[in-house]
Amino acid sequence: MAESATVARRLVRTALAAWGLEDQMDDASLVITELVSNAVDHGRLPSIRVIVSRPTANRVRLGVVDRSKAVPMMRTDSNGDQLRGRGLVLVDALTELGY
Repeated sequence: MAESATVARRLVRTALAAWGLEDQMDDASLVITELVSNAVDHGRLPSIRVIVSRPTANRVRLGVVDRSKAVPMMRTDSNGDQLRGRGLVLVDALTELGY
């Protein structure tokens, strides 16, 4: 997972730098790390695809595609003992849904 996330972050940072959107790098890097982590952990398939696009001048669309049929679920429980499982809550907080 660490290698996949590193490569994905590099891709996102390179795209944002090329587009002059450096101010979005930190949030975008965190979001893509969480999405890749989910795909690697839950998809458990040998490959994933990372998508970085720019639908408008100030918006970036990030995506991760795997072949898993399982739909990611956002966990909203507040069990403080769990170290994992709330990444999509973070993604939700840092992003704006738009298609």
